[in-house]
Amino acid sequence: MSGWMKFRLQLPTLPEAFASLMRTVVVALFVLTFILQPFFIPSESMEHTLLVGDFLLFNKQVFAPAGPVERWILPYRQVQRGDIIVFHHSNPPLLVKRVIGLPGDHLRIRNGHVLVNDVALKEPYVAIEPAPPNSFRDNFPSRRYTDPDIDPDWWRQMQRLIQHGELVVPAGDYFVLGDNRNHSMDSRFWGFVPRGAIVAAPVLIYFSLRRPSTTDVQQGTDDRLGHDSQFTARLAEFARWNRIFRVVH
Repeated sequence: MSGWMKFRLQLPTLPEAFASLMRTVVVALFVLTFILQPFFIPSESMEHTLLVGDFLLFNKQVFAPAGPVERWILPYRQVQRGDIIVFHHSNPPLLVKRVIGLPGDHLRIRNGHVLVNDVALKEPYVAIEPAPPNSFRDNFPSRRYTDPDIDPDWWRQMQRLIQHGELVVPAGDYFVLGDNRNHSMDSRFWGFVPRGAIVAAPVLIYFSLRRPSTTDVQQGTDDRLGHDSQFTARLAEFARWNRIFRVVH
């Protein structure tokens, strides 16, 4: 062979290929069952952070209860102000909102601006879209029952928790709002999110279908795709390509 070495490609046997496939399937099922889960955004309440038509992967372990052993394996942590969370709710069964109030916080909203413990929050993620005036929504909490969307049980509970015009968040509960502040049914209308109801945090937008929305900013098409045929034009408008693999904050 005069200094040259010959290598022979050895294909895996059928049992080896099947075993490799099964390992891949098991790992994928483990990840989807215990760590990540896909989710579809159907409403405008979290725009512009999350748009109608976004498909997300959620981390189901980041807020999960953990013992000393599990904490060495997966990055568990406490819920923090500003986190976007997925939680169980009565209708619909799962909701996505942003944490604004932590246990023990004194919270109020004045003219649409949130104050927590007498400090105005900096909220660059908030979208303020046109909406009819609503004194309950924009000046919270209120002693006046002015909105038919308010849950009556929550109204009665809220009155007991108001101190000096501020809502005090009880231990073990969280106050959440949608980023699309004028078009979100959230803690203002139905109450707190118990810690045990929080199940996940969004991680990544893995696809985004273009869907009609009153707050969706229309993006220009990518010129690199070309516009010389009806097919490429439809392809460009089919999805929000610039949102794919975007990390959620």
